Amino acid sequence: MNVVAETLLTTPAPAAIWATLWILTLPAILLLANPEAMRNPWQALRSHLGEKRRLAVLEALAAKQFADEVRVAAERASLAAGRWQERWEQTTDEVSEAWQTWLDADARLRARRAAAGFGLPWSAQTPTEYAARERFLHRVVRAAAGDGWLPAAAVADALAGRGGWDPRLHPLEQELVIGRAAAGHLRDRYERAVAAERAARHDATLARRTSDSLRRECWTAAGRAADLRRLLPARTVATALAEQPAIA
Repeated sequence: MNVVAETLLTTPAPAAIWATLWILTLPAILLLANPEAMRNPWQALRSHLGEKRRLAVLEALAAKQFADEVRVAAERASLAAGRWQERWEQTTDEVSEAWQTWLDADARLRARRAAAGFGLPWSAQTPTEYAARERFLHRVVRAAAGDGWLPAAAVADALAGRGGWDPRLHPLEQELVIGRAAAGHLRDRYERAVAAERAARHDATLARRTSDSLRRECWTAAGRAADLRRLLPARTVATALAEQPAIA
């Protein structure tokens, strides 16, 4: 402890003199800070304190506004995360369904291959037989496309006799061709379902992390706003709200 501090603490007179000198120098300090304050130094002091209080109120209001905005963002993020979760669950079901459908198509294909192994006539022998085989091909391709085993474009290809669809084949051979096409189509659908499920899982995870982060930010902002508001009288905050200029 230095000599000046020790003197002020042990001897009352110097402390009183020091306080008197500080009060006497206040006008000079105000003059240096603001020459206009010399006309009414106490009014200047009150204005200074009022400005500090106003700034504190504005800080509290800004913190509350930020907390409200973060809360709204957190609520929206939570809703979005819920929707992405539902979408992920839906794609998971679609993967299971596509997998089972592909397995069923593969089983049908194996059965038709076994039936075709006994040997079948390659082409129709008469125009009537050819017409019957053509009608059969068109009918079974439409049915397979209607059940989702084949794409809709397969019907147009079968009617036009392109894309590997040959109406001259024996009906069992035609069913073998349809089985191969169906198994390939359903395998592609399963792979697309897997890719969609993977993307949905990624999006759901990202949405959940965003929601959790905003929720934590909401708690922090609400706590800070509450701490700042507790430091101010309720009447002061209400007055500041009334004096706030309208936002265009």
